[in-house]
Amino acid sequence: MLSVLRVHLPSDIPIVGCDLTPYVLLKRLDKTLISDDVTELNPIDGHFLRYKWYRIESDKNVAICSIHPTEQATLQCLGCLKAKLPVAKSYHCSTKCFSDAWQHHRVLHERAASSVNENGNEEEELFGRFNSTGSNASLSTSQSNPNLANGNTLVYPAAVTHRSGGETWVEVGYSKLYTPTADDVGHLLKFECVVVDAETKLAVGPPSTILTSRVIPAPSPSPRRMILVNGMDVPGNLDLDGRILSAGTFTVLSYNILSDAYATNELYSYCPTWALSWPYRRQNLLREIAAYRADIVCLQEVQSDHFEEFFAPELDKHGYQAMFKRKTAEVFVGSINNIDGCATFFRRDRFSHVKKYEVEFNKAAQSLTDALLPSAQKKNALNRLVKDNVALILVLEAKFSNQSIENLGKRQLICVANTHINVHQELKDVKLWQVHTLLKGLEKIAASADIPMLVCGDFNSVPGSAPHALLAMGKVDPLHPDLAIDPLGILRPPAKLAHHLPLVSAYSSFARPGVRLGLEQRRRMDSGTNEPLFTNCSRDFIGTHDYIFYSGKLEHCMFASMLPLIVIFSCDSNLIRLLCS
Repeated sequence: MLSVLRVHLPSDIPIVGCDLTPYVLLKRLDKTLISDDVTELNPIDGHFLRYKWYRIESDKNVAICSIHPTEQATLQCLGCLKAKLPVAKSYHCSTKCFSDAWQHHRVLHERAASSVNENGNEEEELFGRFNSTGSNASLSTSQSNPNLANGNTLVYPAAVTHRSGGETWVEVGYSKLYTPTADDVGHLLKFECVVVDAETKLAVGPPSTILTSRVIPAPSPSPRRMILVNGMDVPGNLDLDGRILSAGTFTVLSYNILSDAYATNELYSYCPTWALSWPYRRQNLLREIAAYRADIVCLQEVQSDHFEEFFAPELDKHGYQAMFKRKTAEVFVGSINNIDGCATFFRRDRFSHVKKYEVEFNKAAQSLTDALLPSAQKKNALNRLVKDNVALILVLEAKFSNQSIENLGKRQLICVANTHINVHQELKDVKLWQVHTLLKGLEKIAASADIPMLVCGDFNSVPGSAPHALLAMGKVDPLHPDLAIDPLGILRPPAKLAHHLPLVSAYSSFARPGVRLGLEQRRRMDSGTNEPLFTNCSRDFIGTHDYIFYSGKLEHCMFASMLPLIVIFSCDSNLIRLLCS
């Protein structure tokens, strides 16, 4: 007969809005092991699995700390209640917890007060359509719907309960997948799985169970709104998000979302396991990306399977067309579905796709070594240059217009490059070579069509480095210290490290003459390079690697507004996104 050998959850801390899908290992009559979902419609060896999820409600109410969601709260901030912030944000587990979080916590109070004054609807503006515990309002709860919708099962009576001592067990689902709701916060969940005879419909043997920790609310990220670059003569008005309402403007988002394959406990040991889990992160990422409503979205480190199964279909619902370029697999070791790449999305009502180019730096490396190096040196050269990095280039046509009378009827094209440059800091020559290779390709496109350029991505290069200088200045100083690392001689002569694209870093527009910028934003920029102090904030590195460059000389690509830069204490992600219009 069919038997259950093991039941396991990827993370035993459930989070509101994040799917829980247990791993169930089964043994068949012939001793083979499977982990398939054996349903009543598709029994195996005359048996199927029956599932149940319970919420265990103790007679004692438990509040959860808003900062350390695995800890019980011992104190509550009355200021949050007065400011009408979500109640879940008012709880703390200790006085030290409250003291350490005060700087960020105070900002929430101030923003809540400001939002009330401006809009009269502080909770909607600050936290979007997510309720006080961070769950999506579209998720069903027993209060709002007497029939529970969870997993693939649409109807389930929420009134089935069992009493055991001082606890009440409420049946909340009977499919393998369960999505915790706001009702579950602070409670334990229990998953039950039992083998059932397909003919008699009776259970065979005892059920296998697993108990989770208490359900925690999904932490809400710090709100960020677009701010106008004062001094810019741009027609149109700002909407509630600071977005310029004008037919001739568009917004661009660049975001390294951190591939699940790299989000390991070894690399991010300072992060709780639940915060690294893909079911939790993907919901946050989707919510954030959709909320920005950018017209063009450039994502890096998107896994192939996540693009096909999640991002492409989900963002399609928000009106986006998707293009993807997977990294090459000459160096990568692992499942091909886990290979990440660059994904570019654009709103179908704003742009149409004209042409797609794919850049594989491995192929460029092969061509370079064939042309410049003797056969004896090719192997070592390729070992250094072949790193699987890629770039995705799209030519889009705008469906909106801000043309002058003399240009009426002319197609409005824009070229959007999305790339992720090699991460290894010791390979400075490889980084510079990859950026130079990309720019020479973009030069050819620009020359053939004379169209504006957007160059977005994670360049893994700090401001002032040779790759950044090449992008921002169009050339690299022959005495730049990065040029000292060139074992293959691919950077010589230094004079060839140049291009003629008039690129400008979007965030450096803060420093342009005539632009009035608040002191708070000035402090968050590097005075030497006029770039953000950081776009990447982790335990081991705080600095800027991510940029949006655009063709500065072309009037159709004038920079108008951007996301405000943030300070370290309010960082909610190790990778900071860039958004501008």
